[in-house]
Amino acid sequence: MTPANDGFGRFEFSRRTGIKRHAATAAALKPSPEEPSLEPPRRELTERDNARLKHQRNIGVSAHIDSGKTTLTERILYYTGKIRDIHEVRGRDAVGAKMDSMDLEREKGITIQSAATFCDWEATSPVSGEKEKYAVNIIDTPGHVDFTIEVERALRVLDGAILVLCAVAGVQSQTTTVDRQMRRYNVPRISFVNKMDRPGANPWRIVNQIRSKLRIPAAAVQVPIGVEDEFKGVVDLVHWRAIYNQGQKGIDVVVSEEIPGSVVDLAKEKRAELIEQLAEVDDEISELFLTDQTPTNVQIADAIRRSTIGLKFTPVFLGSAIKNTAVQPLLDGVCEYLPNPAETTDILAHDTKLPVGSGQVVLSPAEDAPLVGLAFKLEEGRFGQLTYMRVYQGTLKKGAMIYNARTGKKVKVPRLVRMHSNEMEDIDSIGPGEICAIFGVECSSGDTFTDGSTSYSMTSMFVPEPVISLAIKAKGIETPNFSRALNRFQKEDPTFRVHLDAESKETIISGMGELHLEIYVERMRREYNVDCITGKPRVAFRETISQRSAFNYTHKKQTGGAGQYAKVIGYIEPIDKMDEETGKDVAFENVVMGGSIPTNFIPAVEKGFYEALEKGTLSGNQITGCRLVLQDGAFHAVDSSELAFRLATIGAFREAFKAARPAILEPIMTVEVVAPVEFQSAVIGGLNSRRGTIIDSEVRDDEFTAIAEVALNDMFGYSNQLRGSTQGKGEFSMEYKNHMPVLPNLQKDLEDAYRKTLPAAKK
Repeated sequence: MTPANDGFGRFEFSRRTGIKRHAATAAALKPSPEEPSLEPPRRELTERDNARLKHQRNIGVSAHIDSGKTTLTERILYYTGKIRDIHEVRGRDAVGAKMDSMDLEREKGITIQSAATFCDWEATSPVSGEKEKYAVNIIDTPGHVDFTIEVERALRVLDGAILVLCAVAGVQSQTTTVDRQMRRYNVPRISFVNKMDRPGANPWRIVNQIRSKLRIPAAAVQVPIGVEDEFKGVVDLVHWRAIYNQGQKGIDVVVSEEIPGSVVDLAKEKRAELIEQLAEVDDEISELFLTDQTPTNVQIADAIRRSTIGLKFTPVFLGSAIKNTAVQPLLDGVCEYLPNPAETTDILAHDTKLPVGSGQVVLSPAEDAPLVGLAFKLEEGRFGQLTYMRVYQGTLKKGAMIYNARTGKKVKVPRLVRMHSNEMEDIDSIGPGEICAIFGVECSSGDTFTDGSTSYSMTSMFVPEPVISLAIKAKGIETPNFSRALNRFQKEDPTFRVHLDAESKETIISGMGELHLEIYVERMRREYNVDCITGKPRVAFRETISQRSAFNYTHKKQTGGAGQYAKVIGYIEPIDKMDEETGKDVAFENVVMGGSIPTNFIPAVEKGFYEALEKGTLSGNQITGCRLVLQDGAFHAVDSSELAFRLATIGAFREAFKAARPAILEPIMTVEVVAPVEFQSAVIGGLNSRRGTIIDSEVRDDEFTAIAEVALNDMFGYSNQLRGSTQGKGEFSMEYKNHMPVLPNLQKDLEDAYRKTLPAAKK
């Protein structure tokens, strides 16, 4: 398995060792017990800070494709008064949803870029009836796995999230990915079962799926009043009341103390289930439960808040965004159960001036603290580079001087704005816990900014490796816009890579999937007026070794004057698992004793090893899962040099590689297909014809889901095949799983094809 393509090892590690939020796994440095900690004391929050932060929420809306994230965000903006009218996602009225501002998003009906907005929500306290105003920052994220980096960087800077699930489909492949990302950054979530108006909607099955598939305790905090097309409201199980939506587009919320007779028994049963689930994760409810006492509404609400913020539980809300039902109670739930910026798990930064091993600094969202902000997303706007920033502590002011912690450069903030999708509102300053955007500041994604009084640096986010490549060239004469577009996209999206192939002299673009690259090629045509021709998609194959192989290699070259001499002895062997701390599955080990190779030449040997890994001899792809152990060697007082040892290592590795039973690995994808039941045999037959292994299948009502593992190389053109075999009613999504050895006949074909591309001398 390749490390970079699979961030899951890194996630598992951080969960097991309990590293606090945002600490990069590789950099989780802890002070040794005997050394005194050199951490500066954490700044205490003032009353003013607490009053401001108490009503602040930063949330993301994440889910599988077509679960209704953008539709839900559109309703939230409408009910909070941020937009005057509701528009649908596919833009049938030629307007489209507010958060899908790109023409491509409106045409395809999918979210491509995450969009930030802010709104104010007046929540009514169910206990006192008082109204409290909350400021909510929202980031609407894409659901397609090809744009997973957009979800990754949004969750990196948010304090809470709404996980949207379809009431019919439930937990799907991308839901699991989003869940993994939320855990990676310790983001508390509330779950929202959307599409309760659809035939076959079953929220109780979804709650059980959250518990079993996502492995997080969950319970519904609402019961639906009516199902499918009769769905008209919900019963609030915590505060025991019925909530209905009335008026135009559900703008009026009617709260009734009377629970409809048709759902009273179900509501009592589900309230008891809620208390039972809370008793397992919360001490106070557990004590009451064991002594047969009934907790009060306030005690239940407090327990939900504590266990949600503590990442032990997720409350499940029900509703239908498209039918404008039960969205306002969800907003109340965001304010009631999700944390404010002061309540999140400790946010850590490294102090670059402190010695290694002195621990990390806990940031405090205090207004008067030294400024620390993280640039988490870049966009090329009409007025230059737009940098999205989350301020973690201190205050960022327009016209202030800020320092880039990575480059040390000092820049002035010429313009400070708050984003509302593609619109912006100028502001003079922004406080801690807020999200804003700045213009005219040159930086990279993941850079930390300070006011110069500290040397803090925050860790960046996890970036998955690309799995697919395309050769691309401009149609006709290449204009400067071609490279300008590629440079811009590469800067904005860390999962989009561009390189020049040394042999074919072609420009190669790499990304997370066919749709990912297709969108960028289309954007080049629309935004830069550059028509492109693309080659056949190329899969990111890898090479590895299957057994240990020793080497004893001498590199000699004698010319007039000083020559080249280096001898290296050791072995290469396979590595089964990647290093959980660094995420690498290649390693170099030096066990040379007695100075047979001077220590100043060891780095050259290591450099030669990593250089040899870049291109395997079977198919010219990268080599993974390999360790080189250097045991012995020899040098010459005059003729040995760094170059000689580097070349000796490359030669030794190539020789040993041939004897180590090398194999080619291909990326395996987890494919999830959803289609009507009558096409089940056609779909499974289609997956089998592509050498797919069916892992799981589930039939419900009139549709079925099949989950299979298929090699990416066999998945090209599958969308057309699926459309044809299901009369256009089937849909699929796929996600990278791991790399596995290819079949012997394919390995032979790949080797032959690679050999033909080599110059005659190398064959």
